Amino acid sequence: MTGMAPIPTPAAEPQDSPDSYVGLAAEDAERRARARGWSTVRSLPPGTFITMEYLAGRLNFEVADGAVTRCWKG
Repeated sequence: MTGMAPIPTPAAEPQDSPDSYVGLAAEDAERRARARGWSTVRSLPPGTFITMEYLAGRLNFEVADGAVTRCWKG
């Protein structure tokens, strides 16, 4: 058959511990995450409502007073 799209390959996820980002300045944490291979990095203020979808290759930071207070994959 022609015209079939290839099956997408899931994004690779770095072997990295989210706990290692807690306590870092938000800018430093984002720089480190990108250097370690995270394709998407997002910073959120505490209490932000977000969807529960899991996106491989994404690292989430909860940031208060300029520092990462919580970090999780997806």
